Amino acid sequence: MTTTRLEAFSDAVLAIVITIMVLELHPPDEPSLSALWHETGVGFLTYVLSFAYIGIYWNNHHHLFQLVDRVTGPTLWANLHLMFWLSMYPFTTRWMDESDLARTPVIVYGVNLILAALAYLLLEIAIKQVPDERERLRTVLAGGVKENVSVVLYVTGIVIAVFLPPWVALVPFGVVALVWFVPDRRVERYLANAS
Repeated sequence: MTTTRLEAFSDAVLAIVITIMVLELHPPDEPSLSALWHETGVGFLTYVLSFAYIGIYWNNHHHLFQLVDRVTGPTLWANLHLMFWLSMYPFTTRWMDESDLARTPVIVYGVNLILAALAYLLLEIAIKQVPDERERLRTVLAGGVKENVSVVLYVTGIVIAVFLPPWVALVPFGVVALVWFVPDRRVERYLANAS
């Protein structure tokens, strides 16, 4: 089957996830910048971080499926697995926000981040099992430095949340978002050379 339905479904899920996250933001009771910061500051910052992650996954998912001509059952399930972990972002973001960045919610948020990353890796592996797609993806996605750095930073953030003030864990989580802010250049180069 072609990738059209999978991409449309994924786009819809991610749009809903972003919508749910923004609905969790509540305006302050008073119309002042001070009230905005004190009542919404942490929530807004965690929203921005999670929004960036959803945007990064959407962008890279789009690029990945520009390399793919058809999908199989395992690819559909791997994609659904990824959508599951991404759909947990509103919950883990809200818990982290409402707890004022308490230790356990920040650790759970970090675990959510790493499980979404592993789900994306499993999606790539599932696509590589399709004979027509295997060589192209292996050629284009060879290397994976950003992926390895991301996992190290996620684990670092989780460990920091265990032993240091939990808000410090947001630093490595934010660095991962910055690393991925620019789409995967390997895919960009391949697409430019293929056209």
